Amino acid sequence: MDFDGENLNITSEEDLSPTVTQEGDFQVSQCAELHKLYEEILREKRHSWTTHLRLLTKLGSGGQGVVYLTERRGSDGFTLPVALKIFSPERYSSPNHYDSDMSRMGRVAAKVARIQHENLLVVENFLDRDRIRMMVMEWVEGFDLRRLLTPKMFGTVKERFSEKRWEYINDVLVTVGPEQPRFKAGVAIAIVRDCLEALAAMHRHGIVHGDVKPGNIMLKRSGHAKIIDIGSAFDIADPPQRRACTPSYAALEVLQGTDNTPRSDLASLGYVTVELLAGKPVFGGINDFAKLIEAKQTLPERLHEVLPAEVSTNELLMSFCQGLIDPDPEKRFQSAEAADLVEIGAAAFHRQLVKDDLASEYENDIRIWIDELLEIEAASPGFLTNN
Repeated sequence: MDFDGENLNITSEEDLSPTVTQEGDFQVSQCAELHKLYEEILREKRHSWTTHLRLLTKLGSGGQGVVYLTERRGSDGFTLPVALKIFSPERYSSPNHYDSDMSRMGRVAAKVARIQHENLLVVENFLDRDRIRMMVMEWVEGFDLRRLLTPKMFGTVKERFSEKRWEYINDVLVTVGPEQPRFKAGVAIAIVRDCLEALAAMHRHGIVHGDVKPGNIMLKRSGHAKIIDIGSAFDIADPPQRRACTPSYAALEVLQGTDNTPRSDLASLGYVTVELLAGKPVFGGINDFAKLIEAKQTLPERLHEVLPAEVSTNELLMSFCQGLIDPDPEKRFQSAEAADLVEIGAAAFHRQLVKDDLASEYENDIRIWIDELLEIEAASPGFLTNN
């Protein structure tokens, strides 16, 4: 037999003949003992390995616990960055309450892990170490919207870009807002559409995210948005006794304690959408619970005051926002899919921009921008991550 190329190996399962060398001779195994171990592994029905996780950098913390950038170590020099969330028992009244909540969380994590959607966090494992639960998740390279919505991100990085590039960023991606960066409508809706896809996938599997907010939405290096942190997620068929949420981004009915459904996730995403378009937190500075409820009830009436003219004069975009944030869940979009695809949905707004020749390659524009910000962060660690 003659073969072209150097160091040729044939390993396809479609070719059932033995592995051959370049000269065409059959290889005779000299690893009888190893081959015996290999066959034993194939015969065994259960296996266990020790996983080595090294905590590297604290990524964030909150009422549920702390998240670390972690290095998972395997054999032969294999290492992989992963995110590790360690659930704190501090807020629980007893160990049994912690165990019960973690058991529910483990079941939810298993369902989310099976979804495998590119706009949704990948859950890799749920562990128990001395009764403390930990969730192993993919590490997403990029920035969450909370970081990108800080004045420092926008104002201070200007000096790192050329004048031409800075003009393009302002015209197409993000510009100055009243209190924080304001995303241009096309890019904001591109981010929201990715989030709608993630929520639609969760909702189809009976899972409510429960805590959609800027800090839980990542812009990846690939240019996609990804919803992260499922610590407040729950199975609709098995809701938790104690609800966890972020009041400023929680749906009105969640704050009132009446319900928490997939449409509640839509309201939370709606508040994020308005914030991206407005360049300021929708409910910023409100610390009184009653006033917060009132502000959410009246937001649809005040949208024209909250949003800039280039947004408030677009009837389609305003209808889309109204369909997300309506105080009455029954008057919101029926589902995440509907919010994207109905006549007044997000996709229709993007089609409008294309028709008016105002669209851009959003995914590519976001990818290049995030790449640039990551390069700045790498050159000056903490430059973007510290407010």
